[in-house]
Amino acid sequence: MSSKEYFNQVASQWDQMRASFFSEAVREKALDVAGVQAGRKAADIGAGSGFITEALLRRGLAVVAVDQSKEMLAEMKHKFSGAKVEYRPGEAERLPLVEGEVDYAFANMYLHHVESPGAAIAELARILKPGGRLVITDLDEHNHTFLATEQHDRWLGFKRQEVRGWLEAAGLKQVAVESVGEKCCATSSCGSQSAAISIFAAVGEK
Repeated sequence: MSSKEYFNQVASQWDQMRASFFSEAVREKALDVAGVQAGRKAADIGAGSGFITEALLRRGLAVVAVDQSKEMLAEMKHKFSGAKVEYRPGEAERLPLVEGEVDYAFANMYLHHVESPGAAIAELARILKPGGRLVITDLDEHNHTFLATEQHDRWLGFKRQEVRGWLEAAGLKQVAVESVGEKCCATSSCGSQSAAISIFAAVGEK
């Protein structure tokens, strides 16, 4: 099963699943390090069922929500009916946004599902306006292989220095990678394995 098929399958349960993985403190950290301002436009890439989008709307931003799963986007449309959100299906290597379209780009728990993280980050940087900020929240490197087999993760987290290098290679400035102070927790389907993985926030400015 591909990650796209997996997320289509779990879309209706994703809010409940996500709440068991990590807390809302993750998105608050992401928005804080981005320094979001009301009235600006943000992209939520790999938006899922709208975890990041929900917080952006509360802070008065317009949102472009992108996901490869049309079922996830359908969940968002139902949840945020009437809100200032554009829904666009898209893939990591070819985001459906023009160059310089948004003030902020967010990618929460997205990078470990893409084929080429460096290329995905370069594409995220492309859609930023000059002075815009990219924030990635994702998992530190770990060895919990059941996440690859059961949740179709392509990567078992990342080294922070490696993430920093990708942001700098994408031409971003003032790059920082720091701990969110939260962990992502998961248990294997058979209950025999569990994980508690630290989460980082990486930020860079165009």
